[in-house]
Amino acid sequence: MINTPYLLFLGDVPDMLAAKVAIGIRDWRPENAVGQFRLPGCGADLGLADMTLAEARAAGAQTLVIGVANRGGVISKEWKKVLVAALEEGFDLASGLHNLLRDEPDLRAVAEATGRALHDVRVPSLSYPIADGKKRRGKRCLPVGTDCSVGKMYTAMAMERDMIARGLKATFRPTGQTGILITGDGVPLDAVVADFMAGSVEWLTPDNDDDHWDLIEGQGSLFHVSFSGVTMALIHGGQPDALILCHEPTRTHMRGLPDYALPSLEALRDMALPIARVANPACEVVGISVNTQHMSEEAALAYLAKVETEMGLPATDPYRFGAGKLVDALAGL
Repeated sequence: MINTPYLLFLGDVPDMLAAKVAIGIRDWRPENAVGQFRLPGCGADLGLADMTLAEARAAGAQTLVIGVANRGGVISKEWKKVLVAALEEGFDLASGLHNLLRDEPDLRAVAEATGRALHDVRVPSLSYPIADGKKRRGKRCLPVGTDCSVGKMYTAMAMERDMIARGLKATFRPTGQTGILITGDGVPLDAVVADFMAGSVEWLTPDNDDDHWDLIEGQGSLFHVSFSGVTMALIHGGQPDALILCHEPTRTHMRGLPDYALPSLEALRDMALPIARVANPACEVVGISVNTQHMSEEAALAYLAKVETEMGLPATDPYRFGAGKLVDALAGL
């Protein structure tokens, strides 16, 4: 188990989008977010107190969490000095990067010398089966996106919160480092060997009560040439009964791919649904989740109304305006 609360390390990331791990912890487990640690030039600010390592320890922080998701998932030399100092200050370290803490000899040596723990949450802890595609009891909902980092996790978590408040049976199923750090469980899907990815999603969403909904954390995008494979594994392994289309309308191109424009919601619907019906012929697209964080409230509401009219589906920003419309859309399935 990872000791809480956390000091969230933002390093020198250029913008808030790169700090999505830390943002997720702040938004969904604020009691675990003591403060933030930023290097010079950092372009992200969580609105938490900027703390030194000593100040954070005095405030009760137990673990320094690398709260960023940079391209390639690497630990830079600039970060390394802070990480070593954190171990010496008495922190454990936790990371969801592909560059594992345990693979850094200096970090491993300091951790052993100080008796501190290194938590690599992006390392699969089990041997997962190959998917067999057999129908499972219970129901499953999967958010799919026009791009990476458009709010798929927030959509699933907001829906779970709303459903539990209504007395419905629902479980958020994490598939990435942020969700795992928030809930303490899940499958680090993009670190699973490709042949076993869909099988790991089947394992994560087993047989359940007929009226129980698994709300599966989405990953990647079918339209993102770097990360489409993980989305395919979720669609086939998850066998969703319902798809939620997720979109961030203010972007000018795919994340990290300036030469690729974002697809339309119609294109996402028309690509994702046939693929989902390979594993579950009864799957339906039931709603649309729009990340409106960079829009005024007036502009956001106008955009949502426009999308509803054009797509003929309920649309909301589930974090900003609530997930009620999306939960209502599950009722008929």
